Amino acid sequence: MSSIQVRPATLRDAKAIAQIHTVAAQAALKGLVPDEQLKSFSVEKRQAYWREAIEYSEPQVQVAVDGDKIVGFVGFDRSRDEKTRPTTGEIWAIYCAPTHWSKGVGLALWDAAREGLQEEGCTTVTAWVPLRNERALRFHEMAGFKREMSTAKTAVIGGAKLEEVRLQRPLS
Repeated sequence: MSSIQVRPATLRDAKAIAQIHTVAAQAALKGLVPDEQLKSFSVEKRQAYWREAIEYSEPQVQVAVDGDKIVGFVGFDRSRDEKTRPTTGEIWAIYCAPTHWSKGVGLALWDAAREGLQEEGCTTVTAWVPLRNERALRFHEMAGFKREMSTAKTAVIGGAKLEEVRLQRPLS
């Protein structure tokens, strides 16, 4: 039985969220982004971003806690994509510490985000994922997301160009 609990993030959680975001992104993007660019990922910049997100609930942020340690987080809100319906939500970010990969943390975070988006009146949800990030694609597809290949675009992450694709699924 998993001991993972999910709760709304507080301002005190911003540093832990930033640390997980940095370490998990570096691990997930290894081999997709040059090492020197991965090393330049900044906990401080991410901490400022997540602190502001938590303060203004844009996006809404939830954390996964194992005992008293934050091991993952999800940021979700309405879709940022132009021309989407107001009932379309988006997973802005979902990460867990590499030490907790494949241990149910992502699923617990996804469940919390799904409930939060449904409470907001959303009926569908999207997420943008790098095409070469097999772990992230597999996770989203196991959660019922389908790739929308016509949405593929180039994104700049850490100064490197990566092809991303939008995935989508109904919330019900």
